[in-house]
Amino acid sequence: MSEKNQTFEVSLAELEKIVRRLEEGDLPLEESLELFEKGVRLSRECRERLNQAERRIEILLRDEDGNATLQQIAGEDLETESEGEAPF
Repeated sequence: MSEKNQTFEVSLAELEKIVRRLEEGDLPLEESLELFEKGVRLSRECRERLNQAERRIEILLRDEDGNATLQQIAGEDLETESEGEAPF
C-alpha cells in the first residue's frame, strides 16, 4: 500500500516506528538516510491530512452567514482561550 493510500493513523504509527529506529542510532548510514527521507515524506503527508481535516472542520462550523463560530466541545471551556480567539 502506498503512503498516500494509508490512513492517518497507520502513517503516524509508521512514522513513530521510524523515529524509534533512528534514535537507536545503530543503523548503517544509507539505511538511516532512507528511513529519514521516508519519515519526512510521512510527516508531510500527516501534516497535510491534519490541515485538510482542519479546513473541513472550519467549513462545518460556519454559521448560516458564512462566519466562523465557536462551538463548545464536551469538557472544553471556551473561556480559557486566549482573549476569545478561535483555536483555528
